[in-house]
Amino acid sequence: MDFVNAKEQAGFSVKLWRGERMCLIGMDVKSPEPDLVGFSIEVQSPGSPQFYPLRNRLAFSYDASNPPPENGYRNYPSLEAPFQKFRWVHFPYDPKDGGKYLYRVTKQHMPQDGKVSPGTSITLDIALDAESYDGFLDVGFTRNFASSQAFTDKYGQIANKIIPAKADDGLGFSKVPGDVYDWLGFEAYELIKDFLADVLADSSSSLDLLAYDLNEPDVVDVLAKLGGRLRAIIDDSGSHKPPGSAESQAAKRLMASAGKPNVRRLHFVNLQHNKVLIARRNGTPYKVLFGSTNFSFRGLYIQANNALVFSAPEVADLFGKVFDQAFTAAGKFASQPIATKWHLVQLSNKPALHFCFSPHQDAGLSLTPLASAIEQATSSVLFSIAFLSQSGGPTRDAIDRLMEKDVFSYGISDKKGKLQVKKPDGSVGLVDFVYLSKKAPEPFKSEWAGGSGVHQHHKFVVTDFSLPTAKVFTGSSNLSPSGEEGNGDNLVMIEDPRVATSYAIEAIRVFDHLHFRSAMQEAKKISTLILAKPTAISKKPAWFEEYYVGGTQKEKDRLLFSH
Repeated sequence: MDFVNAKEQAGFSVKLWRGERMCLIGMDVKSPEPDLVGFSIEVQSPGSPQFYPLRNRLAFSYDASNPPPENGYRNYPSLEAPFQKFRWVHFPYDPKDGGKYLYRVTKQHMPQDGKVSPGTSITLDIALDAESYDGFLDVGFTRNFASSQAFTDKYGQIANKIIPAKADDGLGFSKVPGDVYDWLGFEAYELIKDFLADVLADSSSSLDLLAYDLNEPDVVDVLAKLGGRLRAIIDDSGSHKPPGSAESQAAKRLMASAGKPNVRRLHFVNLQHNKVLIARRNGTPYKVLFGSTNFSFRGLYIQANNALVFSAPEVADLFGKVFDQAFTAAGKFASQPIATKWHLVQLSNKPALHFCFSPHQDAGLSLTPLASAIEQATSSVLFSIAFLSQSGGPTRDAIDRLMEKDVFSYGISDKKGKLQVKKPDGSVGLVDFVYLSKKAPEPFKSEWAGGSGVHQHHKFVVTDFSLPTAKVFTGSSNLSPSGEEGNGDNLVMIEDPRVATSYAIEAIRVFDHLHFRSAMQEAKKISTLILAKPTAISKKPAWFEEYYVGGTQKEKDRLLFSH
């Protein structure tokens, strides 16, 4: 498998997992020495002449020579401040294609107080190229780092200037110059831009659009340039309906450029919630983009979202049928063959794909297979479901029952306090988005909140990502009964460890980012979060002891990603 690389040496194990332009590094020590204080990670990017250490936000102490986070520099080389975790996600600021990343992971010890000494080291390489399956499937994520120290360090001077204060002002908003939108939108933005540019450049191609939120001016500009080669269905529910909404403004403009008959406004029973681009050549669908990413400022630049592009006529044809049915007779959609069953696409040497489209008359059609996959998982369940705390039904029931299962689980929801998944050992397997307000200590009170609204907008579930039976469920669906029976939506089940691993790493990346922020908020003072010294020096339990307690979530965490 070229999306993993592993090595074991003298009881020290390291495993690399390929994500979407990111890498998860799993580490394990069979019998940790009492003075083990963590792991340093160094990386050599393609084309780089040397290794550079990844950096830690925490240190062993904060004094005049090593300024505390509340007063100064907040990054410490992991050679001096090793990671006291058994996994780490490396998310390069500027990912490189066309070569392999080289990682050097070293056990770090502290034989004397304040003296860090290297031990066993393992070096491995892995490619982090963009496409999951060349010429067939490309998965992309937004960066979701507007509310982060990374964003503050890189773009803090233009925070509050990158998105309009009101969504309805989006189409007239002047975007700031520079690369901030490419950085924040990351691969999902790149996929959407490239998709639109390719159709625009090919005069034999036309585009079908299904849009929910639609206020990104560059996207609408390209749609308008397509003229009569565009057909569009734009949601008109709720706040999207008034004449002054961004969606109504976009529809009016596109009716002028494409012709009024080519643009429809509708909302099925509740919402037209699809976010889909379908490319056709001479009327035949050949490529499709879909996912959770709305064509909007928040969808692309603030929220955690994903997009998938299938360059496969067999997949595009299904979405073409969805569009045609909605465009001609949306009221009859739920009773049509496209909405009453799952659709299998199985191509040679490619993952098995299963698609389900809503609205349909019984939510169990789409949600029961998802719930069953969660119930049947034997190793891990990782998920990011934006509105999980607001929904019931098979998905919520299956997630609730995770607390009774002997599997590793992590989850993300956007609302705090409505749902917590607790494991038998008492550990919590779900975090929410927590923006650290002005009452929080520095460096977080200087961060930009990213505006009001949902921050975690993903809708995906990954089961047993590390096993041959791996599955990922994703799409625009909120995975709730009301949505499946009332919204225009899509859901895909992909049976493939490579793709499932990409989504698993995304879940871990966002979970760890939010968990660290939550820990900082809950700390009485930021300096209480420091790296632990060995028991012989600190007279306290070793940092790693809880990871070796049999049957716990942390033991599963240590073993799952490193072997």
